[in-house]
Amino acid sequence: MTYIMQLHKEPFELVKNGYKTVELRLNDEKRRRIVPGDCITFLNRSDSSESLTVRVVALHSFESFESLYQTLPLEKCGYLPDEIATASAHDMDIYYTAEEQERYGAVGIEFELIHA
Repeated sequence: MTYIMQLHKEPFELVKNGYKTVELRLNDEKRRRIVPGDCITFLNRSDSSESLTVRVVALHSFESFESLYQTLPLEKCGYLPDEIATASAHDMDIYYTAEEQERYGAVGIEFELIHA
């Protein structure tokens, strides 16, 4: 199965350049259908003609982004070395409401780039 997801320009470039190998999302109904071996096509929100395809290698489910941030290596989640010290689960608040986070929890979708 192939899923389509959008990424902002900066994380899109990090995936493209091989620095980001884990995508953080709500563990909602759509993400719960993803299994290792599935593909995701990421579209660049700034330029929808740009896309990347990745293959899912693992899913890391958590009750909250707080648990996720305490467990997963943040450099694989798109944080640059100088950002790790200030990285916070609250960084996800700009994408998801507190209610959504509490309802669904979080998932780290680990992947490998197969087509840039």
